[in-house]
Amino acid sequence: MEEDIQLVQQILAGNKQAYIDIINKYNNPLYATILRMTKNHQTAQDLVQEAFIKVYEQLGKYDQKGPFKSWLYKVAINHCLDQLRKKKVILEQVENERMINEATPEIVFLKKEKSRELERLVSCLPEDERIILLLRYANDLSYEDICRTLGISLADVRNKLHRAKKKLRNQAQKGGYFHDLSKRG
Repeated sequence: MEEDIQLVQQILAGNKQAYIDIINKYNNPLYATILRMTKNHQTAQDLVQEAFIKVYEQLGKYDQKGPFKSWLYKVAINHCLDQLRKKKVILEQVENERMINEATPEIVFLKKEKSRELERLVSCLPEDERIILLLRYANDLSYEDICRTLGISLADVRNKLHRAKKKLRNQAQKGGYFHDLSKRG
């Protein structure tokens, strides 16, 4: 966190390399989050670039009271949601093909199907619950960081995360790869 604050101060003082360091540090996790929101690689790439421009333009508004990471995610997610609403982007299924170094084609196929099924289940959640779930588990943000990022209370974060997990369990009860998930508490 201290490193981020130093980078922000350097950027505000005119150091362009410090901003490149911020981009390099947060580009991949931010892209992963936005990709899960949009379900489209090209749209996610465009929105990440736009988000970094927005962050740069608003950097003077960062008050350094909370972690920079939370502030950055808040600016980026709000920008993404605004753009999705304005353009009324139709969300597509993620074709997130990963290089899997497994021995048999069957294992590769099953892993891809499992990943698609999980993405499908998560995409069925309401937007607010999906975003909280992604921030918590895909980006490893703390509950407090999620509160600051989304501007909601800790109770709201906990409740929405609980509801999201419960909905995933209920969907898993209907069968598929995650049927065993529904049997857990």
